[in-house]
Amino acid sequence: MEAVLAQSTGFFQQKPAAAGLASAFSAVWVHRMQDEDVPPIVITPDATIDLQWIDGRFRIAGPDKEPQIERPPAGSVIVGFRFRPGAAAGWLGVPAGEIVGGRLDLGEVWGTRARELSDRIKAAPNLAGMMRQLEETVGMRTEGHDALDPLMGRAYDVIDEGLPPETPLVPFLQRHLHLSERTLRRRFEDAFGYGPKTLDRILRFHRYRRLREKAGDASTAVLAIEAGYADQAYLIRESRRLTGVTPSALA
Repeated sequence: MEAVLAQSTGFFQQKPAAAGLASAFSAVWVHRMQDEDVPPIVITPDATIDLQWIDGRFRIAGPDKEPQIERPPAGSVIVGFRFRPGAAAGWLGVPAGEIVGGRLDLGEVWGTRARELSDRIKAAPNLAGMMRQLEETVGMRTEGHDALDPLMGRAYDVIDEGLPPETPLVPFLQRHLHLSERTLRRRFEDAFGYGPKTLDRILRFHRYRRLREKAGDASTAVLAIEAGYADQAYLIRESRRLTGVTPSALA
């Protein structure tokens, strides 16, 4: 069976994180798979790290450098808590560089503390009840806990907005953040799981995807330039590298 992009199958919904979660998480989402014939799904790198509830346990997903294939069971439900940029390492207590490409049971990182967290989640009559329990439980671990690295959050925003044309990335960030190159790379590895150039590649591609969603039938070549690519050929190479398909197939 041919693999498909994650959000193109089943039911997916996302909402901003509630106040008790917002210090560490940007959003909460739920993905319910269809009841039969669930195809393998492709998870494309998007510079995010999620805490997920799946099969009665918490796991950590990401950060990813390349596409990941997952095969969730038919009818399964995944609830995700998306970390704010620069917050996952502080909340989890491990550098993001140690979990790159991972789908790790939280117990592998926290030991018995993960089981204590999972044990708070009881059977619920419906998805809404389950979501309330999960948000309350994760919120208890989050509220009053200063997980965010503000400097790395700012670095993320700078890269996500896009640098001026022909601007060397690392020297620009060094000046903007007042960090040495060595410290800058170490802080990026800890916060995001990879260096500034990898984060820039991933965020540039998602900038293109946002532009494509808004632009309708606009020229791919024009959107590629607007997103920060040298030309359309460069965009196509990056699309294949990050998703496995061309921009037109992705659309």
